[in-house]
Order: sequence, then structure tokens, then C-alpha cells
Amino acid sequence: MRTLTYFISDVHLGLDVADPAARERRLVDFLKGIPAEKTATLYLLGDIWDFWYEYRDVVPKGYVRVLSALLDLMDRGVRVCFFEGNHDIWTYHYFEELGMERRTQPYALTIGARRFVIGHGDGLGPGMWGYKLMRWGFHNRVLQALFSTLHPYLAFSLGKGWSRKSRLSRREEYHFRGTDEPIWKFCDRYNRQHADAPADYFIFGHYHCRVDLPVGKARLLMLKDWMDRSNWIRYDAGSDTLEVF
Repeated sequence: MRTLTYFISDVHLGLDVADPAARERRLVDFLKGIPAEKTATLYLLGDIWDFWYEYRDVVPKGYVRVLSALLDLMDRGVRVCFFEGNHDIWTYHYFEELGMERRTQPYALTIGARRFVIGHGDGLGPGMWGYKLMRWGFHNRVLQALFSTLHPYLAFSLGKGWSRKSRLSRREEYHFRGTDEPIWKFCDRYNRQHADAPADYFIFGHYHCRVDLPVGKARLLMLKDWMDRSNWIRYDAGSDTLEVF
């Protein structure tokens, strides 16, 4: 019986921080270690890749072992669902062709006896208007079409250059502000607006810090990145237990 569900986020494959090759090996080891016969779904909550941009006939090179491990899980009956992060927004068709399923945040679902709301976490909550404007631009189909006119060499050079300027590349630890954070306010508002079917667990990434906070009777769980160690969440619907690794 398949009772297990896994959640991971913010691996940032390809980012030249710490040991990129070791980070990729850790991800492959994690994927190969998932007990497929007991696992229903693996959720990739965004920024698995540090920069991903696919053209109609061109996708980023590399990551063959990661994709092979994901394909193996799907061949063995595990559903793999992915969310766009703010670094791997530009996933158009390739992952679906491999058999993965696209999801859009905030995504609400019931697993066993529990209600979950999940996603990458970026842009959720009040304020952050500058970031939300940038995010809108990244998702705008006209701007995406214009960017696609660039030669892949130039496009990937620009994308990787932008990534190298991110906070993560400077190894700056984010100070999570608890109930003052927009993501916490989003969760609180969500359960107030969905009082007939409130979430038991909110699971997100993006902030690159481990968080476990109450939101009323619910829990907000934030996954940390994979720069220094592997991080994941596992929920067992059979025993109704959630574990953070």
C-alpha cells in the first residue's frame, strides 16, 4: 500500500556554491532511496534547478542522473508533481513529456486524513509589490517569447549571471520574521477564508530557512535549501505522521 508522500525544494542544481557535484549526488541518492513500493507522490516544490529555460527544441544540458532517477520512480508507479520556483520558472513542456505533472501554487489537496496547502512560496501574502511585479514579468508570455528570440548561449549566460547575484550565492542566511512574514499572513488568511476546509499543514520553500510555526491549529513548514545538507519532508498517511529530515 502506498502511504508515503515526499516534499523537497530549493536544491538549486547548477549553482556554483559549496560543491555542486556533491549536491547533485545527494539528490540522486535521495531519489534512489525513496521506497517506490510504499510511495504515492513526490512533490518538487520549485527551484530544483538554479536556472532552467527551455526552448521548443533546446533544454539545459546535464542532470542526466537526476532525470533518470525521477524516471525510474515514475516507472515504478510514483507520481512526480512539480511547481515552478522563481529560478526554474521557464518549464514549458519537457517535464510533462517525461511524465511529471505540473501544479500551480497555492495547491490544496487532501492526503489521508490531513489537508495540505503547498507550493514554492514566492509572492504569497500581502505586500512585496516590487517582487510581484518582477514575478509577473517572468511569467508574462509576451516577454517570455521575446526572451526566446535570444540565442541559447546568450540567454543562459544572462540567466546564470542573474543567479550568481542572488542572496543564496552569497550564502546569506535569511532571518524569518515569524508572524510578520507575508507567507505566514497568507496561511492565516487562507484558513480564515476556508474555514469549512482549513489546512492542517502548509508546506513551502523559497525562503532557504527551516521553519515550523503554528498558524492557529495548523502548522507552517518551510523547507531549507540543499547547499550544505539534504532536506525533505515525509508524510505517512497510514500512521498520520509527518517527519522533517
